[in-house]
Amino acid sequence: MKVTFDTNILVSAFEFPSGRAARVLLNIRSERDLMFISHPIIEELVRVLAEKFGRTKAELEGIRAFIQQFGHLVTPTETLHVLTDEPDNRILECAAAAGAEVIVTGDRQMLALQSFRDVRILSLADYLEASISRS
Repeated sequence: MKVTFDTNILVSAFEFPSGRAARVLLNIRSERDLMFISHPIIEELVRVLAEKFGRTKAELEGIRAFIQQFGHLVTPTETLHVLTDEPDNRILECAAAAGAEVIVTGDRQMLALQSFRDVRILSLADYLEASISRS
């Protein structure tokens, strides 16, 4: 499945390795799902992990290495203003540019959309349930 993860999902996945969100990294590492990501998402992820969680430069380099190895980098060609929180628009832009099938997020405003340009918007719980059913 072609997936774009909201930054909050990725932060949780990297910050809490025994948590539910970390299972998305297993799906990516095993190539069960394809993660599509853009530079703005990567920069927000790194910023949040550094500023809010005190990740070291070495740890952030490891996270970037993971993303470079397993992520599919896209460069969106349009700027969207669909949601009031501008970083959330970067997620929509990435998913649209990638032709993603799914966006996984915990953001209520984004979840309320349910879909955007044929991209389903799922909560982490719904994504994980769908992932299990594909086993």
